[in-house]
Amino acid sequence: MSNSDLTTPQYDFAVVKQFTVMTIVWGIFGMLVGVIIAAQLAWPALNFDLPWLTYSRLRPLHTNAVIFAFGGSALFACSLYVVQRTCQTTLFAPKLASFVFWGWQLVIVSAAITLPLGLTSTKEYAELEWPIDILITIVWLSYAAVFFGTIVKRTTSHIYVANWFFGAFIICIALLHVVNSMAVPVSLWKSYSIYSGATDAMIQWWYGHNAVGFFLTAGFLGMMYYFIPKRAERPVYSYRLSIVHFWAIISLYMWAGPHHLHYTALPDWTQSLGMAFSLILLAPSWGGMINGIMTLSGAWEKLRDDPVLRFMVVALSFYGMSTFEGPMMAIKTVNALSHYTDWTVGHVHSGALGWVAMITIGCVYCLIPWLWHKKEMYSVKLVNMHFWMATIGTVLYIASMWVAGITQGLMWRAINDDGTLTYTFVEALKATYPYYIIRWVGGVMFLGGMFVMAYNAWKTIRGAGQTSTDAAAQPA
Repeated sequence: MSNSDLTTPQYDFAVVKQFTVMTIVWGIFGMLVGVIIAAQLAWPALNFDLPWLTYSRLRPLHTNAVIFAFGGSALFACSLYVVQRTCQTTLFAPKLASFVFWGWQLVIVSAAITLPLGLTSTKEYAELEWPIDILITIVWLSYAAVFFGTIVKRTTSHIYVANWFFGAFIICIALLHVVNSMAVPVSLWKSYSIYSGATDAMIQWWYGHNAVGFFLTAGFLGMMYYFIPKRAERPVYSYRLSIVHFWAIISLYMWAGPHHLHYTALPDWTQSLGMAFSLILLAPSWGGMINGIMTLSGAWEKLRDDPVLRFMVVALSFYGMSTFEGPMMAIKTVNALSHYTDWTVGHVHSGALGWVAMITIGCVYCLIPWLWHKKEMYSVKLVNMHFWMATIGTVLYIASMWVAGITQGLMWRAINDDGTLTYTFVEALKATYPYYIIRWVGGVMFLGGMFVMAYNAWKTIRGAGQTSTDAAAQPA
């Protein structure tokens, strides 16, 4: 594909450019809030006794901003880019695609206003109140129309596997969001779930874990299956394995949610079912990881000089690690130690920082030169610096939370001979205090890397660096 071909009406990358830029912007915003609340856990006075700066209000802002603003923008950008390139057709309904962009930004801004004000449905990862939920539904259905409409008008007979993952992610998130968000409004900014008790908990974690399974896994696997082969200039190691990976993931993930509710009022058989499916999920998850890493067969030397490819391979490594750790933590006896501890926080962030953020960063570093017709980013040295800041920051974060979590679990369950608790809660908190500071340092490093990325992207987009005239610089 020549550089001139990319400027023809064959592809519509305007909305892809917008989402790519906002991926970086919202990444910095969401991670900054994360660093602030991490600091508040170490130094509680940092909430300044202001209600809208308390941990309880900023934490849902952090999760929504990182998952749906940063991660969502990346998924929109990459899926709308990949579906055009692999279907070899321009985007279906470009005006509707523009509505998707601006509608999603409105959703994010609405969340950034309402959550610090305490306007929340109190559901994990689904805290936004009903007017915003309705807007999300409208925007998401519009996104589905654009994506699937582009597939329908494709000029190729084959639908590449990355689009299978994107399609499953779009359909499942629509289902999860609508079902879990069903509520009875009592005012403009307050509603109550139509479910109650254990049923509400089960619906919530059916949603919550599958948001991880489809928003934070299937969608980003779609990115992996396109961008790693492109960057490595190698075909997918096993296309057959990628299809098996797809069907196994979408068949099994839906049943794993109850492992969040071990030792609760949920029926024991439901808890055990969630544990069993979580353990089975290990096989397809590792199959996908191996497929991605083995795609570099015959091209391992590229890792020496290409920090963008290193981002992607390290992301796959963290994906393998977190998808091993998750099933292990779903085992009831392990969960008895890990539940409600910072071990869970470490596990979540090994997936969120190590997998989601790292693969996103790698893909964005691919997209920016392609979209703005550059041979490479403004500074490969800055990309390399970002890689090490992100990697070290992630390791500091998750290792400190692992140690803190296991310490908490052991101290909470320790009992004296007479049956009384050996340690008070405050003693356990004091023991974990140093790890909160290490976690904050790791978060600062990761955030610092995002600022490096923003500067590098800005210089690249503004025109610094050499304009590509080489066909090899653009993806086929």
